[in-house]
Amino acid sequence: MEMNPTQFQISVGPLLYYWPRRATLDFYAALADGPADILYVGETVCSRRHELRADDWRDLAQDLRAAGKTVVLSGRTLIETGAEAHALKKLCAQDDFMIEAGELGAVRHLAGRAFVAGPHVNAYHGGTLQWLASQGAVRFVAPLEMDGETLARLLQERPDGLAAETLVWGRMALAFSARCFTARHFRLKKDDCGFRCIEHPDGLDMRTKESREFLSINGIQVQSAACLDLLAQATELAAMGVDVLRVNPQSAGTHEAIAALDDIRHGRAARAVTPPAGIGRCNGYYHGRSGIELMEATA
Repeated sequence: MEMNPTQFQISVGPLLYYWPRRATLDFYAALADGPADILYVGETVCSRRHELRADDWRDLAQDLRAAGKTVVLSGRTLIETGAEAHALKKLCAQDDFMIEAGELGAVRHLAGRAFVAGPHVNAYHGGTLQWLASQGAVRFVAPLEMDGETLARLLQERPDGLAAETLVWGRMALAFSARCFTARHFRLKKDDCGFRCIEHPDGLDMRTKESREFLSINGIQVQSAACLDLLAQATELAAMGVDVLRVNPQSAGTHEAIAALDDIRHGRAARAVTPPAGIGRCNGYYHGRSGIELMEATA
């Protein structure tokens, strides 16, 4: 069934998990050949992860740009040590790629250069958007828990020239802590964790005593247990004024989610996308309900 085409770009957020080097490079090689327009790269969760280091991420960014992609380097969301603060300052000093600011320290380091305000900068009203634009923001990513009605009002308040982006598929990072939850789970010290998170390519599930989905832990992150799925709302979001629809990487379903969005924007019917095994779907926040809920689209 053919539909009217819809105008939006597709982005892929930074990889939040610790995948082996080969798996990571293979994943991005597939993205280079796929329909996503904007790719965010870089380590945003834990500075101890070393399968890809800072220079490796930059090399990857250059390769992806050579393949025709718009590439954004993502900075850390939580800065805990002097070494991490120095690394962030160094990242922001480079001018080959635009930066996604994960926190306000990056905004200060960028000193007026163009950047993307990440979802955890917490832009909830027009005044914040005005201030971010005055600091150099050219796009902002909406807070993950924002409902559709609030998002629509926020988009009406944004200054001219500021693009909007929102996550539509993938697990959501809901909270951050100086403590590494994964290390704590295995009764290990944060600085001697054995890199156990590499064993959990989609995070480590936390379930209730009744074995129901609750949350997921990924290093210093607490994530949603279920995979956000707003693919059915893609056309609605675009009509609302969202310029870029983001997919967060997961070990399965990511490329299918990107393909579904590409079908939607070209007026083709998109098939349902299945998250990794054992992970459910949710979209409650968008509908003003508990985030873990799933509201199925009605015909």
